[in-house]
Amino acid sequence: MRQPIALRLKFLAASALMAMVATTGVVLSAPAASAATGSATGYATQNGGTTGGAGGQTVRVSTGTGIHEALCGRASSSTPIVIEVQGTINHGNTSKVSGGSCNTADNVIELKQISNVTLVGVGNGAVFDQLGIHVRESSNIIIQNVTVRNVKKSGSPTSNGGDAIGMEANVRNVWVDHVTLEASGGESEGFDGLFDLKNNTQYVTLSYSILRNSGRGGLVGSSESDTSNGYITYHHNLYENIDSRAPLLRGGIGHMYNNHYLSVNDSGINSRAGARARVDSNYFEDSKDVLGTFYTNEAGYWQVNGNIFDNVTWSSPGNQNNPAGPNPQSNTSVSIPYSFSPDAANCVPSVVRDTAGANKGNRVSDGNCTPQNPDPTDPPDPTDPPDPTDPPGGTNLSLGGDSDGSSKASGTSYGHVRDGNLNTYWSPTGSTGSISIKWGTATAVSAVNIVEAAGSAGTIGNWRLLNADTGAVLATGNGAGAVTFATTSLRKITFEISSASGTPRVAEYETYA
Repeated sequence: MRQPIALRLKFLAASALMAMVATTGVVLSAPAASAATGSATGYATQNGGTTGGAGGQTVRVSTGTGIHEALCGRASSSTPIVIEVQGTINHGNTSKVSGGSCNTADNVIELKQISNVTLVGVGNGAVFDQLGIHVRESSNIIIQNVTVRNVKKSGSPTSNGGDAIGMEANVRNVWVDHVTLEASGGESEGFDGLFDLKNNTQYVTLSYSILRNSGRGGLVGSSESDTSNGYITYHHNLYENIDSRAPLLRGGIGHMYNNHYLSVNDSGINSRAGARARVDSNYFEDSKDVLGTFYTNEAGYWQVNGNIFDNVTWSSPGNQNNPAGPNPQSNTSVSIPYSFSPDAANCVPSVVRDTAGANKGNRVSDGNCTPQNPDPTDPPDPTDPPDPTDPPGGTNLSLGGDSDGSSKASGTSYGHVRDGNLNTYWSPTGSTGSISIKWGTATAVSAVNIVEAAGSAGTIGNWRLLNADTGAVLATGNGAGAVTFATTSLRKITFEISSASGTPRVAEYETYA
């Protein structure tokens, strides 16, 4: 057994659109197919279902302030919107924004008193670094393909009461899918829960996600009297190196199926205060007291089906301690209102390994122990138009051009940004500089895609895209990725970096008609 972690570690007016592009570097499009994939599962399909921002405007951002700008720029607090996020979101780029369709705050992603929103990581990934996501008095929310790490409630910096994702106060219908939630210790190191639900939060699903390296996986209900929460589904998640609360369930109903519990150190599914847990086809491994009622005399209940207990130890029953093992038996019956097809428990570790977490291509299981990419129940519609905020398609015009720049660091080359090789790159001699693509004759360009080299020590911050023939600014923004603009005929186009964290590395500077 491992030691406890504490010991180890809608739409916008034209003026609003222009302001948003100028200040946050977002890329906007008409309603189109989103980067989000699949459909909600579990209890999030009930109570009218969970569709997030489907059918609304798509906005791409690379800062927390950009997320808040997108929310505040909507016609109303319920206007559907899909917010695509790429890059690192942190305290330095997350500020309060005011507006009639939002209620935001500094140093936290605030999804408060809103509805019909999808927040999805795209491109090379979205990382919320020491910055939590707070859902309050909201409904119909999707959060997909993001990493949230090291959110603290004490020490510095703090955010969201130490919760990676927290929901409270009359929240309804939230689907959290393919996320990675992690900490670097327990409460004594300043961290709290990874996935906490309280004060009348209902119809939530957490699926295909990783929760790891934390003292507390998550709770449903903040106290023994907070029993207004429930109808929560947890499936195909990895709980790894968690001390307790996997989850802690106070009142209400929880459905846990096809999760892999690995190194749960003190207690796992803690059903108490009248809660009822349906526990189907999970794989519990190298763990302790993975099911029962713990740290209270207020009993909870469970129904167990088809689980595997591999090297699980159980404590003896005692005061405020009622483990379900060593031979777990059902002591209640829980009816599930939605259809589900669980994988057999013996293949759960491999299926979860291949599907769970951010940046896994939103892969899912077919219910027969075979990962699929993407969700086979929601195949792409070939009649859907492409999403113009995705990296452009067609011919990369840079491959037939030339390149130069303001400076180059030792060992790098201007030509590396147009060689089609992600392992080579150009860097300026410091944190700022410019790189250009040029042609012998005027060439029509309407999009570029800037790709940073993997493992870059420096991340691109603010930038301008210039028509080098005239000096006109084509676009501005923050962070690498794709950007579109009015088709312009030019001989040279310059990407000018005005800030970065360290020395940036541009692997590819792609240009498209």
